[in-house]
Amino acid sequence: MDTTQLLKGVLDLAVLAVLCEEDGYGYDILRRLRAAGLADVGDASVYGTLRRLFNAGYLTTYVVPSDEGPHRKYYALNPAGRAELQRGGKVWYGFASTMNDLLRERGTA
Repeated sequence: MDTTQLLKGVLDLAVLAVLCEEDGYGYDILRRLRAAGLADVGDASVYGTLRRLFNAGYLTTYVVPSDEGPHRKYYALNPAGRAELQRGGKVWYGFASTMNDLLRERGTA
């Protein structure tokens, strides 16, 4: 199965989950997603997701000066983002439970 297609469907939720732990800038969020096991996630996908989540009103941003280069734009969950993470988590768990049951019933899990 092509995991990139699965990743497209859950990247918003994964980014929200990573930002629930602590704020982060683009590359930091990408690194944390990969460290969590989403090795196939691409740079452009994460940056596009951050823009989409910000435009949807789930994230706030702020800029932090950097001693090692340009200033970094940090992203943070706001109350709407936390609510979306909760809603998305419930949807995910329901979907995953259904798929687990379906596969288990057919002896594939």
